[in-house]
This record gives sequence, structure tokens and C-alpha cells, in this order.
Amino acid sequence: MNITPEERDAVYKTIFSRRDVRREFKPDPIPNDVLERILLAAHHAPSVGFMQPWDFILVTKAESKTQIKQGFLQAHAEAAELFEGERKEQYKSFKLEGIEEAPLGICVTCDRSRTGSVVLGRTAKPEMDLFSSVCAVQNLWLAARAENLGVGWVSIVHDKVIRDTLNIPESIDIIAYLCVGYVEEFHDTPDLERAGWLPRRDVSSAVHYESWQETELHDSK
Repeated sequence: MNITPEERDAVYKTIFSRRDVRREFKPDPIPNDVLERILLAAHHAPSVGFMQPWDFILVTKAESKTQIKQGFLQAHAEAAELFEGERKEQYKSFKLEGIEEAPLGICVTCDRSRTGSVVLGRTAKPEMDLFSSVCAVQNLWLAARAENLGVGWVSIVHDKVIRDTLNIPESIDIIAYLCVGYVEEFHDTPDLERAGWLPRRDVSSAVHYESWQETELHDSK
């Protein structure tokens, strides 16, 4: 099945307009058919040995969101102490989550024992199942953007908070907690780029030919 030029352009538009959303969430509920489509897209991510190690926990209860938000506030305060001076104040000024504002939270997990201890393709690189679950996150994120839904990945929270709140067994790895919902707008550039935290690297600085080469960025350190 060939992809038409119009379909190709739509994929690139979705990729380039994807954003990590924190503050623009609207309370509007996500229709079931839309949610089913983005979860199906996530479930069609590539996975090592076709083990499909992911699961998706859908979070809508206010009390669960409040517990996770409190965990974020604790981890956020801890993280702030790792920065100094103006960088610290700038970090503290950022809104870095939409846990309570987004109508839906999705926790993506990885069951590393799903198809047994020996997995085709994981024998030399055992973390491939974790990488597969991250691919599911990316599929979900792009599908959500194609549905005009915003997604925000909350990484500033300790796993124990999410594990305790959502009753996740110790044997299951937590990959991501995502805030999902319709938004007021999608910005042209990422929040941190717009705020001057860091610029986007030129793609040429990330491309190496035949072997690793030090880039100007590395040389300047």
C-alpha cells in the first residue's frame, strides 16, 4: 500500500506540530471513538519479538489526579534545588504539567515478563522492551495530535507515587504518565525553546557519517 503525497505531508505536519502541552488544556471530554483510535495507534507500535509489553491505565478520577499532582509538587521542589541562580528561578517559573487540568491521564507501563524470559531480539539488548513501550508513547502522541488533542508527558514525579496511586504491581515498569485533552491552542514552537531555556539543535549537528564525529557543540564544552 503506497502513501500518497497528501498523506505523506499530513504525517510530517503532525510530527512538526506536536507539542508537549502543559497549560492550555480544556475540560471538554474526549469522545470514546477518538480515545479508541489513539489507543489503537499506540497498540500498533513496533515491539521487540512482537511481545507488545505495554498497558494503558486511563485516569479520570479527581482524587487520583490530586495524588499524582502532590507527587509532582514534591519532585518539582527537589528538582529546583539542583539548579542555581537565574536558571533556578527560570525553572521555578515554568508550568511543567497539566495533571489536574487535563480531562484524562494515561499511564503507559511495560510488562517485561509478558512473553517469557527469552524474547526474540532482546537477548543482546535487554532494554528493548522498554524502548518498545516508548514507541507506543510516540504513536499515541502523534495520533492524539492528528485528532487535535494535546499531550503532556509528566516526568517530574517519582514512580512510587504513580505506582501507589494506580495500584501498579512492582513487577510492572512505569514508562510514562501523560496528560491528554483538547487545548486552547498549539504553539508554533515548544515552550522551552520559546522561553529561551535551550535552542533546537540543527539536524546536521546530529548526523554522523560512517563513524562518530565530535560536533562543534561537544568541542565547545
